Amino acid sequence: MSLTRRDALARLSALLAIPLVRWPERLADPLGGTIVEYQAGRARRDWTAAEVTALALERCSVRGGTLHAIDQLSSIALDEARASDTRARRGTLRGPLDGVPVFAKAIYDMHGLPTTASNTEWARLFPAPVRRDAVEVGRMRAAGAIVLGKTVADDFAYHGNGTSSLSGQVRNPYDPTGTRTPGGSSAGSAVAVACGMAFAALGTDDGGSNRIPAQFCGVVGMKPTFGLVPRTGVIPTWPYLDTHGPLARTVADAALLLDAIAGPDAMDGLTLVAPWTQGRLAALREDALVNARLGLVDAHVPRAQMTAQSLAVFDRAIADLGSAGARVESCAPAVTRANVRDLFAEAARARGDVTPNATSPAATANALLRYFAAQGGDARRDVERGLAAYQHYYDVLPREWEAMARLIDQPYERDAAGVSFARSRATVVAQLAETFRAQRLDAMIYPTMPFVAPRAVDPWPDVRTTLGYGNWLGLPEVSVPSGIGSDGMPAGNISFVGLPGSDARLLALAHAYERRSRRFVAPSSS
Repeated sequence: MSLTRRDALARLSALLAIPLVRWPERLADPLGGTIVEYQAGRARRDWTAAEVTALALERCSVRGGTLHAIDQLSSIALDEARASDTRARRGTLRGPLDGVPVFAKAIYDMHGLPTTASNTEWARLFPAPVRRDAVEVGRMRAAGAIVLGKTVADDFAYHGNGTSSLSGQVRNPYDPTGTRTPGGSSAGSAVAVACGMAFAALGTDDGGSNRIPAQFCGVVGMKPTFGLVPRTGVIPTWPYLDTHGPLARTVADAALLLDAIAGPDAMDGLTLVAPWTQGRLAALREDALVNARLGLVDAHVPRAQMTAQSLAVFDRAIADLGSAGARVESCAPAVTRANVRDLFAEAARARGDVTPNATSPAATANALLRYFAAQGGDARRDVERGLAAYQHYYDVLPREWEAMARLIDQPYERDAAGVSFARSRATVVAQLAETFRAQRLDAMIYPTMPFVAPRAVDPWPDVRTTLGYGNWLGLPEVSVPSGIGSDGMPAGNISFVGLPGSDARLLALAHAYERRSRRFVAPSSS
């Protein structure tokens, strides 16, 4: 029995938990729109998940290879897509991500594929396919998403340039010369979504690894509240900084992916313990900026060092916010990029605590042991085997196994330097919260980064950014494209930043800005 247009719209609205009032228009490219538009096309029978997944895999093989964006492709993606189509015919889709092509980053475990870490030596040492999914990958599958495979990152997600010893330099899809960096470390994830190979992708962020490629590739990147998303089944970085989140072309799509992967996990002792109710991020309103109070943090806008074009794009974003009904006010918070580290140290001294250390060697060593232990093999042997390759990047770790072995057994949740860091974080965030209360702020705003993508082989401009500020404080941040420059390259992103736990509010504000400004422009496919 065929559905009427009204019945199909009602079913689509229920599936997405969004009050749709009109039928999304048909698109020429099923991978070129939003998840809502894609699901509307499926409901109309314009295409099936299997057809779109085949198209996505073809793009990954052709353009993904040219751009060095794809680490590995799944051999079961088409089977998963056909299973989603069967659920669609039966009216039993699991939710808005069911049948949606997505990616994860190369440091994520994915059943049936080796975990390369985008590193030549690690891929040689650990060539066998793993037999588990990372928690986030498993949650995407449980939501019905089609996990196409894994994207290229910087080696071990350590740098911000998109340079992999295994796959080569990831190319920025907006740059016809092939010389500009896409940013990193979640480089391939940003490139894949920008180019319509997938709707969204998982990335990680210890000091900008989602937000840097979001800006340089002109897409949405989110660093959620620290601890909202578990890290189990992912090659570890710094346990007290590492934050996982989505990259997507739109805020709404990023929100749908975050909604699926958020929530506590007993294996990750630093995740938030509050239960997560799925669906709370799905309903985003276009009028969310009306009467919103946004603090423009002048200390985070280095105007004297920004180019005229970068400044013009940022100032236009501020004007767009005002025209959408927001109240944008100059803000001088108690905690800024310039003083945040001093405030952490002061808080520790006041407690009589040990020096806080966000990159404590013992915490990372234990996280690496636990990563291998969960795979079911000889974890200590695997850590020893991989130590030289890993330590080459995470060089705070000892080079010798005897010294490493003394670090790895203490759970990172009890590491003295890490615990001191977490205590200082709570104290300093409370100071920042005073600014929010005093000015009745919904969010702070500033440029995600104050410069455009440089050439991959060049040093970055000597301009300080706020990237580490957000990680140290564990703040949620949504980075949204604010325009394309005269050279055709993404000219900047604006960040919406809030107190821990304000993820839903930030996504709503960012969505309203995005809908008002409409600054995303897809890269040329030529």
